[in-house]
Amino acid sequence: MTSLSHPGESCALLGSLVERIDVGIFAVDRTGTVALWNRFMAVHSGKSSSEMLGQNLFAMFPELPRPWLEKKLESVFVLGNNAFTLWELRPYLFRFPHNRPITGGLDTMRQNVTFLPLRTPGGEVSLVCGTVFDYTETALAQHSLHDAIAALNKEKDAQAQLIVKLEAAQNQLLQSEKMASIGQLAAGVAHEINNPIGFVNSNLQTLKKYCEQMLQLISTYEPTEAQITDSGLLSRISNLKQALDIEFLQEDLPALIKESEEGLVRIKKIVEDLKDFSHVNESEWQYADINAGLDSTLNVVWNEVKYKATVDKHYGELPAIECLAAQLNQVFMNLIVNAVQALDESKGMGTITLSTGHQDEWVWVEVRDNGRGMSDETRRRVFEPFFTTKPVGKGTGLGMSVSYNIVQKHHGRIELTTAPDEGSCFRVWVPVKQAQAAAP
Repeated sequence: MTSLSHPGESCALLGSLVERIDVGIFAVDRTGTVALWNRFMAVHSGKSSSEMLGQNLFAMFPELPRPWLEKKLESVFVLGNNAFTLWELRPYLFRFPHNRPITGGLDTMRQNVTFLPLRTPGGEVSLVCGTVFDYTETALAQHSLHDAIAALNKEKDAQAQLIVKLEAAQNQLLQSEKMASIGQLAAGVAHEINNPIGFVNSNLQTLKKYCEQMLQLISTYEPTEAQITDSGLLSRISNLKQALDIEFLQEDLPALIKESEEGLVRIKKIVEDLKDFSHVNESEWQYADINAGLDSTLNVVWNEVKYKATVDKHYGELPAIECLAAQLNQVFMNLIVNAVQALDESKGMGTITLSTGHQDEWVWVEVRDNGRGMSDETRRRVFEPFFTTKPVGKGTGLGMSVSYNIVQKHHGRIELTTAPDEGSCFRVWVPVKQAQAAAP
């Protein structure tokens, strides 16, 4: 270490250091008069030391936060302790321009400022020295870091939303696959049921013919009873007729066969509706009768409906529309089942109204119930994937979301009118032809 033999040399070295150091150094007395102004301060302020020495700091820099700075300086004079300010809390004290912009263009230097008490030999604080450190590079780095963190958070949020959409898409795909499997199963069951129905119906027709012939024979024999002279034989015939209640059989047997025929017709209709509902072989866009599809769907879900609601139908005359009939039937099924579940069973049988109509190049299907209705919050979220008002385990919350997507695929829309305790009305609009799918 080199030692300096003369105090003058030490002062000269200190003065040179103060001038050359890349830190702003200034000093003021208690009145704010400048006693020291180094080269850093002169370069960045544009005011030389000769201009500043002996001048009032606040007069030369009116933009300074005077009340705050006077209070800060006074605390150093009175208490004799260091004080400081950080750029994170107060970006700058002096508005020095800087050529390293933070947000673009010419920006102000970010500064950390420390205030140091300078004492006389007697220990009294005569001056306060301020050191101004340029923290612009640090500020730039921190801003860049914040921007990077913000970008990462934004990307994370986007990924989270994408994951939710992927989960929704996956579940909708699973729902569609499930419906396709159900459709294939329904078609297979319908095909298998058709075979026994065929031979049972054939056998019933043969049985009907045999019964008619036997009853005709009995009717022919009855007048001859009066010609029987054998009292024992006549008594056995009379006892047998009474035991068999032959008169009742003659009346009831045709009625039983007729009821059986009607039952077979109903079974055949249900099987046809299952086949129409599934439309397994119709993977392409085809023209279909919406009224028939709505009826088929109602018959398929009738077991859900018949004990809880009466159904009013108001069907209009509709043209055949270009559609994926099985998918539209799925929409109708979801709407009807939801309508049934929305009924208040404590009020007895509810009412579900099915209506259809035709307007220009569009047809509409309406499902209305007189159930509990929906709140504004439920109405806003009714088509969200996974949203459900059912208890846990009672629903996936995908029915209405899948329905919405199917209608969107048909270039249509769903309108909802509802209010608490006033029921709900869903109206589905779909174009007659997909090539003319412009908004109604």
